[in-house]
Amino acid sequence: MPVTPSGPDRAVPPPLVVAASLAGLEAFVLAALGLLEVANLRSARLTMGVTTTLFFLAAAAGLAWCAWSLWKVRRWARGPVVMVQLIQLGLAWNLWAGSTKPLSIGLAVVALVVIAGLVHPASTAVLEEDARV
Repeated sequence: MPVTPSGPDRAVPPPLVVAASLAGLEAFVLAALGLLEVANLRSARLTMGVTTTLFFLAAAAGLAWCAWSLWKVRRWARGPVVMVQLIQLGLAWNLWAGSTKPLSIGLAVVALVVIAGLVHPASTAVLEEDARV
């Protein structure tokens, strides 16, 4: 059953709901990584730890905002989310060797599902509708 956004009377198609939900989950993971970096701050690498923390938290906030905007059927949010997924695919490719294959596969599958949800015809139709409103 499609979800209706609070704004105009448009239903959010299931592929867009899945893509937005997974993007929100990715934002949560980025925020958790940022908090884990705070927990591992050491005086020997304080600058690197602080900047890494700030990067992860800023990326998490931006991705969460984009995921929320997809739920609200905002067309502009598709581009940044696709960019994050392409970066994630590159990271998955980079992690393919050795014992990180399961992580690599997981990252790639999530990225591909999000991209598929964003370019699905139902998602494209409702997002294009937002451009005309």
